[in-house]
This record gives sequence, structure tokens and C-alpha cells, in this order.
Amino acid sequence: MAKGVASDTITVAVCPPFPWLTAISEILKGSRVGLGAQDCCFEKEGAFTGQVSPLMLVEAGCRYVIIGHSERRHGLNETDELLNKKAKAALTAGLEVIFCIGELLAEREGNRMESVLHRQLTAGLAGIAAAQMEKLAIAYEPVWAIGTGKVASEQQAQDAHAFIRKTVGTLFGQAIGDSLIIQYGGSVKPENAAGLMAQPDVDGALVGGASLKADSFLGIIKGATQNSGR
Repeated sequence: MAKGVASDTITVAVCPPFPWLTAISEILKGSRVGLGAQDCCFEKEGAFTGQVSPLMLVEAGCRYVIIGHSERRHGLNETDELLNKKAKAALTAGLEVIFCIGELLAEREGNRMESVLHRQLTAGLAGIAAAQMEKLAIAYEPVWAIGTGKVASEQQAQDAHAFIRKTVGTLFGQAIGDSLIIQYGGSVKPENAAGLMAQPDVDGALVGGASLKADSFLGIIKGATQNSGR
């Protein structure tokens, strides 16, 4: 979910598991809700049993794909190098990439947030052309604030997003850094959505568990709407 630029609209997409993509694609036809996938293979084709290629996602009706979600980075041990290959493959196939980064609790407590984010951005976006960056958004996931009972403050979210924007500006130029969409993905709820997205560098939300209940998801969309066109 991302707020519109100089607009009173927002962009909303849903990213269901692979088995339901084609069915939901049919349901969404004619609506303003986009479709995305939760992951993709790093190759466009070949003998990769069990994998879903970016081209398959396009054929299924997807516009977006999430790359590097915290559960894949830290639960399935996906490396920066692998995620870089996935992002390149997805962009080449014409998908828009939601590229996730974020630090663990030990890294946050060890004052390593900036070094971790810098590494994930530098390695994860290596070799991506500046022209492709308009098709890529960053989702900041403070892993320590997801399902732990700890909550990131609005200022902590803003500080991380500002650092991300500055780093991308250094890597690709200030204009790209300034226009980059940076979503927040740390236990977003209807109660905190408006406050988080009121921050100057928080452009939207990557919603997890709260998206599974219509009332909660709609509440978050309402919170984003209050801050659209900032």
C-alpha cells in the first residue's frame, strides 16, 4: 500500500499465496486493487522444481512481487545475493518489486541498524539500473517489532526511513532517493497506521496479519488516506 503523490488517492494491492493468484486475479478485474505475489524464482525459466518464475506471475495477472520478506530472509536464510538476483529477474519480467529490508532485535540493540540497512540496500540493489528504480519500492521491516510485543515508535520508523532514502539517494542519485516509495512493515494496525504514515518519509505500509481481517485492513487504508497527497 502506498500513498499517492500530490493526490488524494492511494495504491492498494493484495499479495496472496501462489495457489490463489489466478482466482483472485479474476476477482480483481475491473477494480482498483492490484495483485502481487509473495516471492518469485531468480530465473525466468528452467529446471527449478517447485519454483514460480516472474514470467509465470505476470501470466497469472500479477503487477507486484515481494522480495526479501523478513520471514524469507531470517526463516529461510535467503541471502542478499540471492535476493538481488530475484529482484533483477522480477524487474526484467516487468514486475514492480517491493524489496524488504530490516534489522533483528540484537542488531537494533547493538546500534547496528544503519550498517545492516546499508548492507542490505547496497548488496540487494547492486547492478540494478537507475531507470529501473521507478519500478521498485522499499519496505522497511524492523524484525524486532514483528510479533514480539515490542512496538516501533513513529520516530524510530521515520529515522529508519530517512536513512533508507538518504542511502538510496547516494547509490542512485538524489532525485531517485526523493521519489522512492518506502513502506513501513512493522506490525501495522488501524490504531497506528495514521500516525506512522504522517511521518515525512513513511510513504505506505506493508501489512501483515492485519490484512487478513477486512475491517482491520480497511482501517489501515483509511489511515493512509488521511495522509495521502502529502
